[in-house]
Amino acid sequence: MSIYYFAIVGATDNPIYETDIIPSSRSSSLIDNSRRDDHKHLNQFIVHAALDVVEEVQWGTQAMYLKSVDRFNEQYVSAFVTANNVKFMLLHDQKSEDSIKNFFNDVYEVYVKILMNPFYEKNSPISNPQFDNRVKLVARRFL
Repeated sequence: MSIYYFAIVGATDNPIYETDIIPSSRSSSLIDNSRRDDHKHLNQFIVHAALDVVEEVQWGTQAMYLKSVDRFNEQYVSAFVTANNVKFMLLHDQKSEDSIKNFFNDVYEVYVKILMNPFYEKNSPISNPQFDNRVKLVARRFL
């Protein structure tokens, strides 16, 4: 069962945003909530462990999209690093580089719009429901 886990990690390695993304082809009723909670902690651990790899790879390239940077069992971690060192991390089980790159680019546009909000403090958690809806809409389109 493919469930994507997306996280935004701030410049000081603090969590800014996280969500589980269920592809539209899957029914949410098929997923047991207790099982989802167990996997949430594992997903957080995998993404956190991949931060060191992202920091090593980001200094060796000028690209913002770092592709698949780490692997855990059958799951891959792809990363996108912004100019102010905020990291977008996606845990997934399918290697579809083009759709993941498009997903990151569109989420980056939504993130920049949040940054332009004068009431948003940089590197603080994003709790805006519109941001959450837009991220899930972009995920539905590309993942």
